[in-house]
Parts: sequence; C-alpha cells; structure tokens
Amino acid sequence: MTENPPPTGPQSPAPGTGPPDPPAAPVAPYAGPVPPGGWQQPIVRVDPFAGQHASWWTRAGAYIIDGLVIGIPAVIVSIVLGVGFVGAAASESSGGIVALILAALGFIAILVVVSLIYAPLTMMRSGEHNGQTWGKQLLDCRVVRADGQPMDFWWSVLRQVIVQNFLFWGVGQFFLGIPALLNYLWPLWDDQDRCLHDMMCDTRVIRA
Repeated sequence: MTENPPPTGPQSPAPGTGPPDPPAAPVAPYAGPVPPGGWQQPIVRVDPFAGQHASWWTRAGAYIIDGLVIGIPAVIVSIVLGVGFVGAAASESSGGIVALILAALGFIAILVVVSLIYAPLTMMRSGEHNGQTWGKQLLDCRVVRADGQPMDFWWSVLRQVIVQNFLFWGVGQFFLGIPALLNYLWPLWDDQDRCLHDMMCDTRVIRA
C-alpha cells in the first residue's frame, strides 16, 4: 500500500481561523510640558459666607466706635487721677510734672486693661449679638468663625488680644507699624474682605 507524501506547498488556514492580526503600532512617548512636582487639581473651597461680607468702611467705622468706647472712659479716669495727683503734690515744686507723668501712666494702664477685656467680653455674648462689640452692633456686623462655632471668650482673646493687638500692633511697631497698616488695609483687595488677623484665626466679618 502506497503512502501519500506530505504536502510541500503553502498551507491553507485551518477552518474557522482568519489571518493573523498585524503587529500593533508603537505608541510614541509623551513629549509635552511636564507639570511641576506635586501638581494636582486645585481644590476649590466654597465660601460659606459669600455675599454676606461686611465692607471695609463698615469695619473701619466699627473700629472707630470701639476706640471711642475704650478711650473716652480712660481719658475721664486719667483726668480725675491727674487732678488728684496735682492736689496731693501741690506742696512740691515739681508736683505738676509728677502729676502729669502719673496721669499719663494711669491713662496707658487703663487703656491696656480695657482693651484686653472689652472685645472678648462683648463678643462672647450668646444669641444674635455673638461676635459683636458695641461698635459692630451699632453698624450691624459681627465676627463669625469659618467652622460655624460661636465666638467664645478664648477665641475672642486669640483674635483680638493676641493676634490683632499684640502681634500686629505691639510687635508691628518694631517694623515701623507696617504690619498693622497692612492688616487693616488687606480687606480692600481680599475677595472675602478679610484682615490678616481674620486669615490667621479663620474668621470673617459679615453683615448682621
């Protein structure tokens, strides 16, 4: 019995199979600009007080009123003390000068003490007057915290006494008062009408 020789010509594909897929084209590497390290999509923070911010003029007016509330009693007490000092030192040749110096020191001491307690005690009030000094209350604005918590005594001390008075006014005097000036002018170009001490304490001043 004769065996058939194996085929030597081109083989036809097996039934049910097609031609082989062409090789995939190589992908060119990205050659565009590379963003800086750590780049990510910017986080958009929604301002919960949008459209409610008090204007710079309202804030300035409240600040002036508060200054008068603090300063006028201090002046009256200093005058009374000065008269008393003059009377006590009338028998001395330098009594008038001593009285003036003591009155000036008394004025400064009273001003400092009242400044330290006035804003925290008025802003810690509950209800609709929370976050309001008497100046802010007269001009219908108040301080609020961005996290929604009320202005308590210690947060008011942090904002008004430590940051605003001590840091910007006290320490700022060693830099020709420029930090204090920038602090109070900052709302003029800030999109949320914040002073620098508002940014540091995460507070806003809004219309009441």
